[in-house]
Amino acid sequence: MAYYSWILAFHVMSFTSWMAMLFYLPRLFIYHREHADNEAFGEVVKIQEYKLYAYIGVPAMWATIISGAVMLYLNPGIFQSGSWMHTKLFFLAFLIAYSFSLNMIRKKLIIDPYYKSGKYFRFYNEVPTLLMIFIVIMVIVKPF
Repeated sequence: MAYYSWILAFHVMSFTSWMAMLFYLPRLFIYHREHADNEAFGEVVKIQEYKLYAYIGVPAMWATIISGAVMLYLNPGIFQSGSWMHTKLFFLAFLIAYSFSLNMIRKKLIIDPYYKSGKYFRFYNEVPTLLMIFIVIMVIVKPF
């Protein structure tokens, strides 16, 4: 299974790209909301939000999910190595839901540029950081 390491490398690169989108898109929402009165700026941010989500975030998310599923298929015994993988997948489900929520927020901001506050998006921007911390700890430390 020499190719397993290649799949793992692709998985890590995909996860990194996906996390970049999850970190930056809410920051764009802050700019979008806090400059709602500047229509020209809003139009530029809408384009950036769409491209970041559609061209980077979604493909990276699916590449992460598919490469992870392939690794689980190739190494099903990983589920007998403790409950760390189950816990990782639990937090992954929240990360996927968060990712889809960003698209819903993006669409709401197109209709209503005053949707929520900049402060709300600053807090919302911390969610992927917390989930990433839990996921990385499960994979590297394997506490269970």
